[in-house]
Amino acid sequence: MRLSQLQTGESGVIKEVRLEGFVRRRLLDLGFVPGTAVKSIRQGPGGSPIVFEVRDTLIALRAKEAGKILIAK
Repeated sequence: MRLSQLQTGESGVIKEVRLEGFVRRRLLDLGFVPGTAVKSIRQGPGGSPIVFEVRDTLIALRAKEAGKILIAK
């Protein structure tokens, strides 16, 4: 399942980050690492950006980026 598919209020565990370069490094630095719990908090108009809670921090991602992060519920 992709992170972008989580409904508001749902949680999952990150399994894989399928991004490259600077964006990948930045997301890993922010806590989007395999094994970490993540919760969908809210979505912007049209579904992007999406706000997630990771390690007690709220982080907004574009739906395109969230779609490249795989999770398990």
